[in-house]
Amino acid sequence: MTKLQDKVAVVTGSSSGLGKAIAEKFLAEGASVVFSDVNQMDVSQYGEKAIFVKCDVSKSEEVENLVKAGGDKFGRIDIMVNNAGIGTTGDVMTTTDAAWDKIIGINLTGVFYGIRAASNYMVKNNIKGSIINMTSILGSVGFRGAIGYCAAKGGVSQLTRASALELAPLKIRVNAVAPGFIKTNMTKGVQDDKNSLGYIDSMTPLGYMGEPEDIANAAAFLASDDAKYVTGSVMFVDGGWTAQ
Repeated sequence: MTKLQDKVAVVTGSSSGLGKAIAEKFLAEGASVVFSDVNQMDVSQYGEKAIFVKCDVSKSEEVENLVKAGGDKFGRIDIMVNNAGIGTTGDVMTTTDAAWDKIIGINLTGVFYGIRAASNYMVKNNIKGSIINMTSILGSVGFRGAIGYCAAKGGVSQLTRASALELAPLKIRVNAVAPGFIKTNMTKGVQDDKNSLGYIDSMTPLGYMGEPEDIANAAAFLASDDAKYVTGSVMFVDGGWTAQ
């Protein structure tokens, strides 16, 4: 039997990159999946076990509607993956109010909205669920020129731990995946620049950038009963970056 047979998952930011890889992995493991993104997506190729719901995670009412739509379609929500996020650059002296508000609104507040909506749904429907948040190695170590991103991802890691403690008595697990540098559109600039790629490879003990499937495999583990005793964990999938 596949790891997620008969489970229902919501995956935000799943039109591309890590979110798409996670959603496809969940489908392969037997789950029904609610794909969600601000960008419209055709999920007909995945058959009856997939639907798409458009959602801007920085708006609480849209996140509430997302969870409700998934529950109405499939009858339950077992897994919530708060993956939607943006990558921005900017230093502490020049980052504008608007840029700061945008990245915190999507990358941190959006995760809070997802945890709140999913946990309330799970408790109401007596579901022992799994909530997975997408943080980053930059939530644990600093990185020049990414002040807002580092702050938001650090917040996600702490939000994960605090939520796990609060929801543990309700048998809802909350964990996070912390990717290192992964080959997605968000890191295309790094991949295309020889010097940048060389720097990232040299800073990664395993010596290369990861693939989206590496993150999807970690998420599938945390979503499954294989991780039934795992909560409050931030799982680093970073080629060893944070070990040094």
